[in-house]
Amino acid sequence: MWPDAAKDESGKGEAMTTKAARAERPSEFPGGGRYGWLAHIETLDPVADAHEIHRITGGFEFPWDYKRALEFALFRTYCVPSISRVLVESGEFERRPQKRYDDTALLMAEMLEHGYDSPRGRSALRTVNRQHGRYTIAGDDMRYVLSTFVYDPLDWIDRYGWRALHPHERLAAFHFYREVGKRMGIKGIPADFDEFREFKADYENTRFRYSDDNRAIGQYTVRLFASWFPAPLRPVVRRGVYAMVDDTMRDAFGFPPASPLVRRAIDAALAVRARAERLMPPRTVSVAIDGDPGNRTYPGYPEGYTPADLGADRPAPEQESRRESS
Repeated sequence: MWPDAAKDESGKGEAMTTKAARAERPSEFPGGGRYGWLAHIETLDPVADAHEIHRITGGFEFPWDYKRALEFALFRTYCVPSISRVLVESGEFERRPQKRYDDTALLMAEMLEHGYDSPRGRSALRTVNRQHGRYTIAGDDMRYVLSTFVYDPLDWIDRYGWRALHPHERLAAFHFYREVGKRMGIKGIPADFDEFREFKADYENTRFRYSDDNRAIGQYTVRLFASWFPAPLRPVVRRGVYAMVDDTMRDAFGFPPASPLVRRAIDAALAVRARAERLMPPRTVSVAIDGDPGNRTYPGYPEGYTPADLGADRPAPEQESRRESS
């Protein structure tokens, strides 16, 4: 567990206004047009500056891609019976899948935006550790979930991103999440980028297999994704999700066969999006947290909230009762 867990668990002692929090954040836009951030990344060290580089990648350059990739990265972990069994036993996916999704997305975004050693980052880590501490989770399963946060977004951006990733961005993602994992108490995280990727591939080859728990969690997740769209579009969304997963995932979930035509249509649409994104001006404000209107559980987040307000074992707060005077 995070060593500061004995501190004020309410998080109120370290709450800060959004304006004050922004003052702590690194990375002011360096100028240089659409590729200005990339030029800045080239000047940084992927180990010493891992957080700054990863925040640029996830908060400025590819925020939409990172959110979508992490959705599918988490989805991928549900193909492992030992992981899906814990999720079924928790009951969170059955009772309140949207809240669980928002908790996970916002907790990771807090660490991305503020850093794992910032006050909000430490509070987010304590919340993550508190949730995980309620269950018995194997070390390999924890390492695997962490690996998906590193590599699945990189693979997504390689396929759908508006530009190629710089090698510094790849290494920074690895070092960033390796430090997060160490602060979560995950043991045995490989110290080498390629070694950790090899662990991920070997784990999937040996652990992905069908189970009824996988299928249950998979169905809850597909219904959650579909619920974000108007009712007439939900059957189309479900077919789209089936088309986006690979054959090993489809077999592990027991999903129906996917339409190659739907997959080609999705790939074409995302290619058009990437070309359009390339023509957009560079972002000068991170949208890792502030630019996500899709959060349905905590209206107005992060205004009036701290990371300690998140978590499966806490009721969803009412925005007005959490709002703090600035």
